[in-house]
Amino acid sequence: MNDFRSLDALVRARLQRWPQSPPGVARRSPKPDHWLRGRPGSSSEGSHPFLKFPGSSQLRTLPDGLWLHFGGTPGEPFVDIFAIEACGSLQNLLDKRSRFAPSTQSLLAVCPLPWLLSPASAGEPTPRWTLTGVLRQVPTAPLVLPVRDVKVMYGLKQRHYNGFINNQIPHPHEYFVPMEALVAEDAVQNPAMQALLSRASVNANFLGNS
Repeated sequence: MNDFRSLDALVRARLQRWPQSPPGVARRSPKPDHWLRGRPGSSSEGSHPFLKFPGSSQLRTLPDGLWLHFGGTPGEPFVDIFAIEACGSLQNLLDKRSRFAPSTQSLLAVCPLPWLLSPASAGEPTPRWTLTGVLRQVPTAPLVLPVRDVKVMYGLKQRHYNGFINNQIPHPHEYFVPMEALVAEDAVQNPAMQALLSRASVNANFLGNS
């Protein structure tokens, strides 16, 4: 970890290695899976998806990691999200948990136009908008979608992680891991991590993938 100037920089560097769909998340076979990694992304793109409430032009939620699963139809699209937040302190955890707490307000996912027009990965010319499954033609404006389902994984320093296990109860949409496991170089291949993420999916509530 000493090679990075901050915990945030280390987390972003590690999450850059994660694939377009969260490792271990149950697939919707035989239906197509329209997963895209929204954050972190290439610094050259300049803009990446973010979350906000309707009518808000300033207050935005920018998770350390954000994956979007596009669904619905071109006439009524929606998105399910999987977010990752690295928390360096308990106060940071409380702040970030509050942003994803159940609310009577609708949460929106905003996909900026430059992000939609850019390829999903280096060496792949296909623009992201064609991979969403909900856009029929080249977009000319940001894509703003209602969030149907939210799953969030929090990375905590070991002492905070131990304290949470002993004193707190996660909400159904929350998952917790030690920071060391989140920033490990082989986190994507970690069977325990994949097993945890396999439960962070709507499919996890059903028998089979019918």
